[in-house]
Amino acid sequence: MTDCNTERMLFSNLGRRAIQANFDGGWLTSDAGALLLRQVDRGIGLIDSINRVIPDPRDFRFIQHEQRSMLAQRIFSLALGYEDLNDQQTLRHDPLLQTTTDRLPDPDVPLASPPTLCRLENRVGRDTLMKIAAVFVDQFVASYRVAPKQLILDFDATDDRIHGDQEGKFFHGYYDHHCFLPLYVFCGERLLASYLRQSNIDASKHTRAILKLLVDRLRMVWPDVRIIVRGDSGFCRWKMMRWCDHRGIDYILGIAGNAVLKQLAKPWTIPAAWHHQRTGDKVRLFGVVGYGAKTWDRTRRVIVKAEHTQHGANPRFVVTNLPGDPHELYDQLYCQRGEMENRIKEQQLYLYADRTSCHHFLANQLRLMFSSSAYVLMQTLRQTGLAGTDLAKAQVQTIRVKLMKIAASVKVSARRIVFHLASGCPYQILFRHVTQRLNVLFDTG
Repeated sequence: MTDCNTERMLFSNLGRRAIQANFDGGWLTSDAGALLLRQVDRGIGLIDSINRVIPDPRDFRFIQHEQRSMLAQRIFSLALGYEDLNDQQTLRHDPLLQTTTDRLPDPDVPLASPPTLCRLENRVGRDTLMKIAAVFVDQFVASYRVAPKQLILDFDATDDRIHGDQEGKFFHGYYDHHCFLPLYVFCGERLLASYLRQSNIDASKHTRAILKLLVDRLRMVWPDVRIIVRGDSGFCRWKMMRWCDHRGIDYILGIAGNAVLKQLAKPWTIPAAWHHQRTGDKVRLFGVVGYGAKTWDRTRRVIVKAEHTQHGANPRFVVTNLPGDPHELYDQLYCQRGEMENRIKEQQLYLYADRTSCHHFLANQLRLMFSSSAYVLMQTLRQTGLAGTDLAKAQVQTIRVKLMKIAASVKVSARRIVFHLASGCPYQILFRHVTQRLNVLFDTG
């Protein structure tokens, strides 16, 4: 069992009584709510699926820590807010974390140490990473009980700032620091792909290849599903649009303004400016023009948003092959892509997708996928167990604080493992409700 520092800590007195504290409380956990995530994982089989595609070259005669146990240890730790491998030096003794890894809680048999987990991260190759990526798509497909009629695939890139001398380190002029440039694909709140890239590339690099793989897999399952690709101007590339046109894929993509587009937009920008000068109110006018850059294969439909405010003209342009009213397409379809940015923030701020501090690039890609796995578990909990509750739209951090961070004492007998959760927990009713719902939905026994 871990050796805790039992030195007393002193606090301000309460009346005549001294207040003291130490870390010798015994076999306790502060993360009992992770039992909910364990139920989710047992229901969707995420960690088992990842474990099946990762080869284990170790000699089984000398294995102390099963690979699945280590994967669960790492993924559940991220979901609980422990991003640093060094945290595992103490966490490996936590009875809750041992239980989530399907290990019998035992203070004398800890989970894997930080060096053991580090070796796991550094032995996964590129082919295996591709298979893990396919697991996320399979999980996405399995999350639908009825075939969807339409899927909107959001593509977006973000910066992943790095501070050491990692492989693939480059300076990015736009972000003004050294970083990676991971690419994410979401459909609503569901994650389909998280792909780590070097930052010395065009923002759309590999987008067409990933889109092709996704479309082939999705249409294999749902041949008649309508697929719409959505992204900002960083993904407006004519070869991808041509590929979509030839395969019946719809797209709505931002396009950077230029002199030609601004000239074509004058039938709307000039009246917008005139109305603003006359009334002082914010004015938004919408129109459609035909535009084709010299490098494009043909002219395409471009939506013009002519906006004029007290700060001046603010024109925006969106290229699409979708029919319909330009105002409706812009406001109700294109602008909704901003929700994807919240999902990326959840991954980076709360699930530590930017903790890519390994030296080797592929190890950092695996870390990104671990973070994505933690997101899939949290999102499935939000989508299923928390549906219809006050936390149905809560972010990961809120769910973690209210439902995961619950103190409990642990009692292990020959027939039971009992977690005695804190009686003062203010979310007992919600916790019971979610537990019952997960048991019904997943019937994990």
